[in-house]
Amino acid sequence: MKKLYGKGATLLLAAALAIGSLAGCTNNEEPAETGGEGGASSKKEVTLRVLHNWNGSTGSEVDMTPVEQVIKEKTGVTVEWEYTTGSETEKVNAIFATQDLPDIYTGPAWGGELDGIIKAAKEDQLIDFSDKLDQYPNLAKSIAKENVPPALYEKAIDAYDGKKYLLLQNQPATDADGIDWLYGFYVRKDIAEQIGVDPQSVKTKDDFYSFLQKIKDSNLEANGQPVIPLGGFSNGWAVGIGNTMFYGGAGYVDKGDGLLENAFFSEGYDEYTLYYRKLLSEGLLDAEAFTQTDPIAKEKISQGRVAVLAAHYPAILDATKEYAKANPGSEFVPVGPLEWAGAESNRPVDLGIQGNNVTAITKAAKDVDAALRLLDYLASDEGFVLTRYGVEGVHWDMVDGKPTPKKEWFDKFANDTSGKLIERKNQGLEIGFNSMSGMDRINSVGGGDIWQDQERKETMDNARKILRPNGIKVITGYNPGDVMIKHEKWEMLKPSMDKTGDAWKEAVYAKSDEAALKILNELREQMRKTGYEEAMQYTNEQLKDKEVVTMQLPN
Repeated sequence: MKKLYGKGATLLLAAALAIGSLAGCTNNEEPAETGGEGGASSKKEVTLRVLHNWNGSTGSEVDMTPVEQVIKEKTGVTVEWEYTTGSETEKVNAIFATQDLPDIYTGPAWGGELDGIIKAAKEDQLIDFSDKLDQYPNLAKSIAKENVPPALYEKAIDAYDGKKYLLLQNQPATDADGIDWLYGFYVRKDIAEQIGVDPQSVKTKDDFYSFLQKIKDSNLEANGQPVIPLGGFSNGWAVGIGNTMFYGGAGYVDKGDGLLENAFFSEGYDEYTLYYRKLLSEGLLDAEAFTQTDPIAKEKISQGRVAVLAAHYPAILDATKEYAKANPGSEFVPVGPLEWAGAESNRPVDLGIQGNNVTAITKAAKDVDAALRLLDYLASDEGFVLTRYGVEGVHWDMVDGKPTPKKEWFDKFANDTSGKLIERKNQGLEIGFNSMSGMDRINSVGGGDIWQDQERKETMDNARKILRPNGIKVITGYNPGDVMIKHEKWEMLKPSMDKTGDAWKEAVYAKSDEAALKILNELREQMRKTGYEEAMQYTNEQLKDKEVVTMQLPN
């Protein structure tokens, strides 16, 4: 039996007293209080089992957290969590194969995990709640057509002849709510200063090449070994993001005649491949970049052996924290922003931010109305704020109209350096409720990440000013790849399409430019033989006169 920590009883009492004050932080969405047997007024107490299908997710070490106590008071529901260790795709397939079903399922909104839960919906393994949406306005809003990426809406939400089985969670409500991880190239500040180059002066692909060449020519050493000009994390993540200097980055390009083509067939893809082959052959790119394990990659970084890193900024800050602390001035700063092929100078950064989660009620649910009541409350403004910040008056206060953390809890959370966020989890944060809290309104309703370390926040904000001078725009158009998979020849074509990443790596390591292009062209021919041209023609026909994504930076 898990036991509450010493202050647990006091916290629970404070949480209960603070419930009434939560309403003061809401916007215009409220949990349903009426509506027949589905309304929150019929708060029959029930325990529901929820599968949080994210590999490595974990819960609290206490029986009832302050956040869970508020949720129980508001909805009558106690949640019994189940977490996944291992493949999310295998897990979602396994629960339906064995019929070991939770009351509520929540998991990734993409890939095999999404395919598995859609399959379950089509097999009537999930509850159709279409006739109840009028009682749960927050859930209805989260899957309204205008609030869901169009291809996902067609594939997962509105794909069952009017029935509704799946909820989309965490889709940004506004562009301001989009979480931008700030993917890009970052350089150690001291190295940039040592070679006499302002990182923000590096704009073009030629500038970037010359920048790396200057680093190499400086013959710098760290830990007794040469400094690697450009490196990354395990298995090449995310070294290849330089592709956006050669084409739009969305995977498909406009050929100029109004028709689309997979970027793998474009001239820009050849240029991108040969550019990286040149970096590798001249010793500017880590020769082990695409084969190294995560521990090896991070060891190089922690020893100061990598000058430029490609990844998102939080990963770089985490990996370099100790080295930068021991070597003042060696922190990583943004390079560029680099040119974006085809983008106008004033274009906001297009980011493909698809909601993190789909959530469903399975046919095994012991109380469907209680499940809907829980989910609708979590998706209200009040529930959203509770899942992100904790209990008002206990963990935070409203100051000048903004949620502001109490110093006691800010310090406790900041001092939890275990990497497991156990202090937050024992208050009910980060244990899965945020995965079921409707549209992401972290800025439009909330006050941003109030628990973020302030120094780190300033660092991220400074990088954002550099890399996103025109702001961001959450992509709302169709991704051609989501349409192509509906073509009758897709199953025959897919194995060839899946080889493009491996072919690119093989080409980058080729002995000559001619050999590299030969590798690409051979796969292109294989793709044509397995139905690419017919599938691409079908995709173009389906997307005629629709908004299509051809410009996208990594997120």
